[in-house]
Amino acid sequence: MKDMARRIVIVVFDGFQLFDMAGPADVFALASMLAGGDGYRVELAAVRAGEVTAQNGVTIAVRTPLGRIGGDVDTLMVVGGFSTGEWMRDRELVEGVHRLASTARRVTSVCSGALILAEAGLLDGRRATTHWLASDVLRDRYPAVEVDADPIYIRDGDTWTSAGVSAGVDLALALVAEDHGHELARRVACCLVVYLHRPGGQSQFSAPMRVAAPRSEPLRELQAYIDAHPAADLRVPALARRAGMSERHFSRVFTDQTGLPPGRYVERARADTARRLLETTDHPLDRVARESGLGRPETLYRVFRRTWRVSPGDYRRRFRTKEA
Repeated sequence: MKDMARRIVIVVFDGFQLFDMAGPADVFALASMLAGGDGYRVELAAVRAGEVTAQNGVTIAVRTPLGRIGGDVDTLMVVGGFSTGEWMRDRELVEGVHRLASTARRVTSVCSGALILAEAGLLDGRRATTHWLASDVLRDRYPAVEVDADPIYIRDGDTWTSAGVSAGVDLALALVAEDHGHELARRVACCLVVYLHRPGGQSQFSAPMRVAAPRSEPLRELQAYIDAHPAADLRVPALARRAGMSERHFSRVFTDQTGLPPGRYVERARADTARRLLETTDHPLDRVARESGLGRPETLYRVFRRTWRVSPGDYRRRFRTKEA
């Protein structure tokens, strides 16, 4: 019986980011289990077969050297890591990636793996993203690449690039959705206990990443209160009273310790609540707006477009977690 599984080749190297590989590999493995024989077959490749050590010290075994990978490849995926700068100068690696890309149905990268794709000439004339720490290097070293450091992943034709680390899971879920439909991607996301895959246009700088944990215990408690009670009165006077500070002092201290003014933090917390409601409920948009603290559907739409780069209705249609 002919193997109907799609062949995924993930390229690794010493010093790679383990989750760049493990996250997508788990998505593909679970999709295969749920889809039966029409799933995926994941193979690892490196310049040389044998042990490859990730940057966190975990060692994995690679059976096949990159130069001996032959036959049909459905998806080529190149991971990243802090050692990418060194490996992008390794001609055997770069040429091996270029060779496989020439026959693969689609080419993808996670994190700074985009630098290796760019070095191989695979991103010239294309729009691409990478981990925000590597975006300036990608932009400066490869002027033929249209770099957009904000999205969590970008698709340009048959080439997909993603931001750092956990964005590789979003990328893999998007590939599963393209191959097998959103329902299978939803089931995989539920089993992995992650959000049903985020739209690629969503900023890789999500609210929790952009906001530092306050040094002050009262402000940490207030931050938790805001996140848990988005529909409460969260205007500056009310928040200042809860923190036991004057409004001016509160605004200054909150901004200094979190990196965001109180009003901007509140808006992001409410946008995140609205996103979860759209994923997990059938509430009409006016109720989502009300329960998230955004008030009216018009405000929900405006804030959602600004924060997640997609309309609330489109997000729900594509990414809502459906009840069983």
